[in-house]
Amino acid sequence: MTSTVTFVRENFRFLLPGILLSFLSSFGQTFFIALFAGEIRTEFGLSHGDWSGIYLIGTTASAVIMVWAGVLTDHFRVRILGAVILVGLATACFAMANLSAVWMLPFVILALRFTGQGMLSHIAAVAMARWFVATRGRALAISALGFAIGQALLPLGVVAVKDIVDWHRLWVGGAVVSLLGIPILWALLAQERTPRAAAKANESFGMNNRHWHRKDALGNGLFWFIMPALLGPPAFNTAFFFHQVHFAEIKGWTHFDLVALYPMFTVVSTAAMLISGWLLDRLGTARLLPYYQLPMVVSFLAFAGIQSLWGGAIGLIAMALASGANATLITAFWAEFYGTKNIGGIKALAAAVMVFGSAVGPAIIGYLIDFGVGIELQFVGIALYFLGACGLVWVAMARYAPTLPKRAPKT
Repeated sequence: MTSTVTFVRENFRFLLPGILLSFLSSFGQTFFIALFAGEIRTEFGLSHGDWSGIYLIGTTASAVIMVWAGVLTDHFRVRILGAVILVGLATACFAMANLSAVWMLPFVILALRFTGQGMLSHIAAVAMARWFVATRGRALAISALGFAIGQALLPLGVVAVKDIVDWHRLWVGGAVVSLLGIPILWALLAQERTPRAAAKANESFGMNNRHWHRKDALGNGLFWFIMPALLGPPAFNTAFFFHQVHFAEIKGWTHFDLVALYPMFTVVSTAAMLISGWLLDRLGTARLLPYYQLPMVVSFLAFAGIQSLWGGAIGLIAMALASGANATLITAFWAEFYGTKNIGGIKALAAAVMVFGSAVGPAIIGYLIDFGVGIELQFVGIALYFLGACGLVWVAMARYAPTLPKRAPKT
């Protein structure tokens, strides 16, 4: 505990920008956008499938752009790139507040998802992975607290005030908060190092003692073994939060009953982030990756089979355990297995895959709901998916972990 407090105190100026950017990404995250699903569907007369399809189009387009744009983290300072993206996020929030036609919706979703979920999350994670090596796990965990803060505060706040404040004005508030983040970011990173200089100073190699390029990573079997695990959380966690209103309805709960459980999700996911970060610095990703998604199996089986709010609580606790670990393990995996020199480009590809997953998951569930396949039955299938993904990761780690550079023993 003392070492962590010392670590935070000594690195506060570099950790806080990660927390800030992670928090501000909330306005482009599904858990926030989905809070307005009922109002959006009502205003434009959309079915579950229609709304899911629009979300699929906008989010998939943002994933495609991420493949190119994510590489910018290898060339521009966080204070510059982050500020530009925050202006874009604020513009997207203003656009959502002033929607006047359904044809505008895919473009607004594209802008929110690209700037929020895509780039701000990517910038924060790449910065932590590059600036910290021996303490990468702790840095990633602390940076990801921004996601947890957003998930804890925003859903309850929005649901509590939606009945008295027009939902369009809440998006204006998101725009203002995004813009306020820019001067804070500039002040914290007034002496920020350039990405290349930081990478050279903290260089760490990947498999076979080399730095991998994106093209090489795509040609390596490890990337494809890890793909189902990479897709799973963004696809199906996102789908759960995206369809939270429908889920609450079929369980016979009010929407507020469900979101009242979210602070518990935040507490557990935060604990899981910090613990996984601590374990990462001592054990590495290879020993942890095959098992950390097993709680997702428990989560979706609980969502499927238990009708009381206690079932929802069990499902959210299990989901939080995996989500918290996911926030640190996946980013650390790219740096540990592929090296840090080109991590911006490689993680950009991974970010695009995850953004695409967050588009596909809600769409699949939405269309199946329209076709009469109950969401509870779908959740059973999702649990089996995660079980299979864990098996593939176990095989991958057995095959590729021995090619990693030897880790220095932890004392």
